Amino acid sequence: MFLLWITVALSIAGGVGAALLADTFLAERFAIIGALVGFEYSLNEGIAFGVRIPGFMQFVLIIAALFFVIWYAIKEAKTKLSQIGFGLILGGGAANIIDRLIDGYVSDFFQVGIFPVFNVADSCITIGIVILFYEMVVCKR
Repeated sequence: MFLLWITVALSIAGGVGAALLADTFLAERFAIIGALVGFEYSLNEGIAFGVRIPGFMQFVLIIAALFFVIWYAIKEAKTKLSQIGFGLILGGGAANIIDRLIDGYVSDFFQVGIFPVFNVADSCITIGIVILFYEMVVCKR
């Protein structure tokens, strides 16, 4: 379980650190590949893809989901790969919660094509899901 908690810590540090850097230094869009890829600062009040759930229920559901994943990770993260996958999901989720607690928003800043703007924590969550899916389907646990 050591690998799980190290991955959580690194994901939190990377997600919160990147969000703080974006909050501090990203005032206007910075193109990397023209209009296709760049850094574009955006404040997200909602959950995934900006979807909003009314009132306090959004925060309750986010916390409940995080605790469910913690419980499931402790129960099921037996391999190094699953510990990394769950660690990325937990760390990314925690980083977004911490970012939201700072100013009420999640700071998003990666822009790729027409895909919704996202951040490092979102990337950690997505990569963690892909790792767990890979292990479940390809490695056939």
